[in-house]
Amino acid sequence: MMTHRERILAVLDRKPPDRIPWAPRLQLWYNARAAEGNLPARYRGMSLREMERAMGVATPAREGRVFRTRYEDLEVKRTVKGGQILTEFITPVGTVSQLDVQSDTLDGYADSGLPIEHPIKRVEDYGVMEYITEHTYFDPAYDDYLAYEQQIGDDGYPMISVGDCPFHHFLLRLSGYHAAYYELADHLPQVEHLIKVMEQVEMARLWPVVLDSPARLILHGIHFDSQMTPPKLFERYITPYYRQITPQLHARGKVLTYHADDDSKLILQQVKDAGFHMAECFATAPLVTVTLEEARQAWRNEVIIFGGVPSIILEQEVMSDLEFEAYMRDVFRTIAPGDAMILGVSDNVMPRARIERIERITQMVQEFGQYPISKD
Repeated sequence: MMTHRERILAVLDRKPPDRIPWAPRLQLWYNARAAEGNLPARYRGMSLREMERAMGVATPAREGRVFRTRYEDLEVKRTVKGGQILTEFITPVGTVSQLDVQSDTLDGYADSGLPIEHPIKRVEDYGVMEYITEHTYFDPAYDDYLAYEQQIGDDGYPMISVGDCPFHHFLLRLSGYHAAYYELADHLPQVEHLIKVMEQVEMARLWPVVLDSPARLILHGIHFDSQMTPPKLFERYITPYYRQITPQLHARGKVLTYHADDDSKLILQQVKDAGFHMAECFATAPLVTVTLEEARQAWRNEVIIFGGVPSIILEQEVMSDLEFEAYMRDVFRTIAPGDAMILGVSDNVMPRARIERIERITQMVQEFGQYPISKD
């Protein structure tokens, strides 16, 4: 019988596991239940890892790192006041700032602050962002990774985040989606020059550290979406960037994934063409419009799917027990015989989810998830 770690590694190696790996993200559900003091009696007093073991599921193992970010010749000032976090980047060529909100009411329900102001607010901010990018360095933290991998042990396999790709980082974090498309229309030369600088710095400083690291499963890219990164924009700004790094990752035996908890319906081919080996937290209908079957047809076994369980089907108000059972049985039929598949929840098991449904999926993995899975 394989361990959780061995099953995940078998999928990464394109080899058959004894049964489909099952690794739901329980952190938000656990944090919310613990904050409210209403964990089920059978799990009270347990840490999240202890609860995962008791439930028989793999841990997603997303907390490791292989580098630390360092800035030179600039000051980063962080001020927390009234639930708002102001971060200022003070440079010789100017200052940019971002504002995030983190309130007590979000504790346990969100895993990061919510941005309300982004760094790029005026055309002069592009030069400041270029300065910050050019003075950003990535120092290896391989010992941290090795210690984390040892801590995870047989409960899972570490997936290491190295941030977003430059173009989408600009859309989501530097300008914000709403303003970004105005910026693409009004200040295209500045946008493209900043992205070029970001790509050059990452290629020169970040990727040598990642390639030489002991980590194998690399998360780089988040929230690509059919509306926000449609095919033409994807092909213009995202595909060329990844095509530069995927051959290097392949040569080192590493697996490139992106955080896929958005609607990928119109960009399935672009994801494949960019060279991704995996789509992690892959969202499917009824959470979004793309179906698991459509993704399997588009990707076959070339792109590993880590997902298949939309978070909303775990809620009684959305789906009855009978509907949930039928949905999950169809998931197993769709993924049969089980190649290139890690079963997971997109994006998280949310606070209102019925934990009994996670327990039922664990039973179904044992009943139906033995490789090769039968379509019957």
